[in-house]
Amino acid sequence: MRILSMMVFFTLLLLSACGEPTANKTDWTNKNWKEIESNAEDTTVRMFMWGGDEGINQYIDEWIVPRLKKSYDITLERIPMDTPEILQKLQTEKQAGKQDGTIDIIWINGENFKNAKENELLLGSFTGVLPNYNEYYQTEDPAFLTDFGTPVEGMEAPWGKVQFVFHYDTAKMEKPPRSFAELKSWIHENPGKFTYPRAKDFSGNAFLRHVLYAQAEQPSDIFNRPLQEEQISNTADRTWEYLNDIEQDLWRSGDHYPDNLTELDRLYSQGEVWMTMGYNESRAEALIEEGVFPRTTRSFVMEPGSIGNTHFLSIPFNSSNLPGALTAINFMLSPEAQLAKYKPDYWGENTPISMDKIPEEIQKEFHAVERGESVLPTKKLEESFLPESEASYVEWMKEQWFNEVVQK
Repeated sequence: MRILSMMVFFTLLLLSACGEPTANKTDWTNKNWKEIESNAEDTTVRMFMWGGDEGINQYIDEWIVPRLKKSYDITLERIPMDTPEILQKLQTEKQAGKQDGTIDIIWINGENFKNAKENELLLGSFTGVLPNYNEYYQTEDPAFLTDFGTPVEGMEAPWGKVQFVFHYDTAKMEKPPRSFAELKSWIHENPGKFTYPRAKDFSGNAFLRHVLYAQAEQPSDIFNRPLQEEQISNTADRTWEYLNDIEQDLWRSGDHYPDNLTELDRLYSQGEVWMTMGYNESRAEALIEEGVFPRTTRSFVMEPGSIGNTHFLSIPFNSSNLPGALTAINFMLSPEAQLAKYKPDYWGENTPISMDKIPEEIQKEFHAVERGESVLPTKKLEESFLPESEASYVEWMKEQWFNEVVQK
């Protein structure tokens, strides 16, 4: 009986040892980079990311995936999922004690990063080990040190930067509005031809924050201060007044708001509305080439300016392939990968890389890129740039917009 008990004990011990994940026992952020790359070979990296833009998806699937396979023998799997759902999945895994996770890389920023950090869903500081980040990026750039007001502390690697723009069809509109006051007048003069996504949508929320900025004495009253409702009550009141005023002349008289940017883009492509919007100043180019948007599409920004931000790549606390995740992220930060992303063939967005740090021949290639007729000049974008407010404004806007606009 004693022998049987001992056999059961050792069997359970062996099973327990076999069941323990091994990938997270090693602190790969302190390893030699060659060793990291070597351990990444012949592995699979699962990248969870928003999948609502076909140009972005094609960039990953057609440019990144085959090059990671050829150069590093890494199989990158892109799994489309909205970021809040990704975080919920990680939260569930954490509560279940699952240390051998199903996610290796997350595309993230803003309030999602804040929530992930506060709930300890991320690996921790890892950017110090990335050769490309430390060689080609201004690591002390304030845009990389905070994310919507939340200290990054090396837990994210900057992947791209974008500015919010509006798009319109020059065949239908001679000139776009220059301010939010002019936009309001245009909406009343052209009922049914404008709308915006709901506040839960990333782009819809950004549109609403633009309105908030416009109703403040100056935008810095919002983006330079933490959210304190009593201090912005007058600005908030003017924001709800503005949004309620235009509602009756929105598409479908404001009875239905598009659930997301994809739905708004569809309405624009079908001519039901004459404007659309979104982060990424060059996003229209790929849609024009694909025949989704009319060739007469152009972009514009309005006073008091255009909100821009940096977006990042991060690693979950329980990634089961840290060498692969680190190698893949490092590659996606390389000058070659950033140049391909900058070109309008796929994505066309701006880059956070430092031009004065990359090889001269690649600098020339960047400068030679024609971003397209729908993209505003760089000088115009730089002059209109406005920083993001802290992340708490995003959640606040979701709740207040529903209470003050939808339910009224």
